[in-house]
Amino acid sequence: MKKVITLAAAVAALLFAQGAKAQTNLQIFYDFGSDRQHVTTTLEGFYNDNWGNTFFFIDHDFNTRDKNNKVYAPSGTYFEIARCLNFWQNSAIAPLSLQVEYNGGVYNGFTINSAFLAGIDYFVHSADFKNTFNFKVLFKKITYTTQKAPLQFTFVWGMSDLFGVEGLRFSGFADFWWEDHMLYTDHNGPILGARASTVFISEPQLWYNVGRHFGCDNLNIGGEVELSYHFGTCKGFWCRPCAGIKWVF
Repeated sequence: MKKVITLAAAVAALLFAQGAKAQTNLQIFYDFGSDRQHVTTTLEGFYNDNWGNTFFFIDHDFNTRDKNNKVYAPSGTYFEIARCLNFWQNSAIAPLSLQVEYNGGVYNGFTINSAFLAGIDYFVHSADFKNTFNFKVLFKKITYTTQKAPLQFTFVWGMSDLFGVEGLRFSGFADFWWEDHMLYTDHNGPILGARASTVFISEPQLWYNVGRHFGCDNLNIGGEVELSYHFGTCKGFWCRPCAGIKWVF
């Protein structure tokens, strides 16, 4: 997946947090990364209720190729679901929620180690909710994996009508966590295994609601850039741009 190579990688919600509208959307990307160059689809859902909110996404990478290098099937799938609990939405501590989360999947026939997370989410926003920010501190346990610290720090943002342009939205997340894992690739190709104990990944997205100009508010065009360090089995810093479309149901 664009968010997962061979090891568990937790990502935070790319949508709004509390106070946002419920929505389900489908994103279709082409990943221009030198080590990828394939299509990824992401199905996301975000839903508010009186007890908090729920977020999920499912990634599919389409990179299983035949002897002629033609894609004929997905190469992996990754699933994440997070639940924020907030029974005190009308109190002075309304911005603070409790969060539980699960991540897992498979890639090229290998199981991605499951990750279980729990912690706190702090939500701030502008008066009109056009700009939203979440700060998360989560206990993180990854199965069959050692960690110097079982923690993840996450920052999530969403900014609508950016620079005063209606329909232009800048959103994304940044994650940092501890995970002992092996690295087998750098920018020059395969390497002898090197060890790493930390992971960083961020995926800023920019979308424009182009459909608003012809009566189809569901349609957005844009893309994202994956910025990562020691993510999956890739050593060092990587920048992988993607272009895509998003349909909001």
